[in-house]
Amino acid sequence: MTELDIDLFPCRSDNFGVLIHDPESGLTAAIDAPEEAAILEALERRGWQLTHLFITHHHGDHTEAIAPLVSRFKLEVLGPAGEAGKIAGLTRTLKDGEHFDFAGRSVEVIETPGHTLGHICYHLPDDKLLFAADTLFALGCGRVFEGTMEQMFTSLKKLGTLPDDTTVYFGHEYTLSNARYALTVEPENAALVARAEEIAELREKGRWTAPTTIGLEKATNPFLRAADAAEFAERRKGKDNFR
Repeated sequence: MTELDIDLFPCRSDNFGVLIHDPESGLTAAIDAPEEAAILEALERRGWQLTHLFITHHHGDHTEAIAPLVSRFKLEVLGPAGEAGKIAGLTRTLKDGEHFDFAGRSVEVIETPGHTLGHICYHLPDDKLLFAADTLFALGCGRVFEGTMEQMFTSLKKLGTLPDDTTVYFGHEYTLSNARYALTVEPENAALVARAEEIAELREKGRWTAPTTIGLEKATNPFLRAADAAEFAERRKGKDNFR
């Protein structure tokens, strides 16, 4: 099986766009649809033809380009069954634990309620890839808008059971702010201190902080490291009010 090509690019003010491309079959999927122009530019730059959209949740900054992209390309549009009523244009709905085929490889659907009630992540175990959107960020996690703190804690713990060498692509470039907050939670975490310095350097040079890995997040992410739902809730509320 050939390795997938991955293209990461900025969208909107702070979103990441991601394309995954199989060189053998020519199949190309976009993870979410945050902005038509940015996705089209990435496709043109790489010479790829879009065939799939993998939608993670219903928020507009992840779905607004579905309709214009569907009008341009013949697409399979996959998304969460739990949010099907909020996402126009889905051709297939997916539930927790389902697997589907993309370019001869298995994609596992992991339901991660919290940020939204039906949020899903896409896990490609053979490629050691996770597309976590707004559930797990580098040194952070999504705000708990629709679910409960306990749901979000459980969702993060579920992702934390994946192999440490799983590469994680996430939905937003929030990492500098996340690092500043993480240092207030675990100022003596040597791995976190070193990582925060590295992140500051990357951002100073205008470079992105995606992707990350499950192992790195387990060592440095205060939300993934919370001992229980109560501690997670305290940390999440702290970040909500952090400036």
